[in-house]
Amino acid sequence: MIVQAAGALLWRRENGVLKVLLIHRDRYDDWSWPKGKLDKGESISEAAVREIHEETGLKVCLGVKLQEIEYKLDNGQRKIVHYWAAEVTDKALAQQNFVPDEEVGSLEWFTLPDAKKKLTYKHDVDPLKTLQVLDSNDQLETKPLIVLRHAKATPRANWVRGESTRPLLPIGRVQAAALTNILAAYGPKTVLTSRWKRCIETVSPFIEHNSVRLVKRTLLSERGEKLSPRRARKLVEKFARKNGGLVICSHRPALPTILKAIGAFADEEQKELLKQAQTMKPGELYVVHLAKRPGAGPSIVGIESQVPLFED
Repeated sequence: MIVQAAGALLWRRENGVLKVLLIHRDRYDDWSWPKGKLDKGESISEAAVREIHEETGLKVCLGVKLQEIEYKLDNGQRKIVHYWAAEVTDKALAQQNFVPDEEVGSLEWFTLPDAKKKLTYKHDVDPLKTLQVLDSNDQLETKPLIVLRHAKATPRANWVRGESTRPLLPIGRVQAAALTNILAAYGPKTVLTSRWKRCIETVSPFIEHNSVRLVKRTLLSERGEKLSPRRARKLVEKFARKNGGLVICSHRPALPTILKAIGAFADEEQKELLKQAQTMKPGELYVVHLAKRPGAGPSIVGIESQVPLFED
């Protein structure tokens, strides 16, 4: 059995100097990154955000995924820890509520060279190196562009009232509810969706629990994309260039056009990853991390995917 865990390298700039946050566990007398095991039924992204909050008192949104570190525990089990970069804003720092306990005794911000020296475990240095490379390439500050296929819907053969009104199945509504914390982990501010019912029902739980902007567009429906793929592609490119994170919810037939638009910001290897996303399952999502560089157009820093938590 493999133990799955998730965490992040929390970063901020103080007077232009990049610093990262380490936690000290008194029980083990070690310095490491905030992380923890997944709860039952929890996704890796929401586990990362939850563990960060529990161990540091900080509320953050995940940036680009750094690495998956694998090592053996003392009992012989294999453990995989998924690490993201996550910026700690001034607002998050002001609202921090950290109380030392038996798990985490203290926190301290370090420059990258000092953090490397302070870390207790060699495997914890690897994600730090990745973060340092991203920073040197001006790719550490990112925004998410999340492509989401609507959740499991009533089969076409079982619905005679028109494609635009075909709803989610009960399992699809469960998937939609589960997506709420997964999407929130990345902090998108806008949801761009097809007007058709199964897409609206997919994003509704997330919208109800978060302060986000909802934009409905016929061009992202199966029919709208088929009639004008060029306009659909331009719509996606337009929203991808805006400030703030974005969720795009649409249908399988429209995915190639959507992903082709996003491919305008990708290198050749990333374009191949985006092609794989054309076959995503209902309720599955791809998170594309775009670099936020003043005066420069978007460019893809990383791509990750999350399969639906619940399938029939």
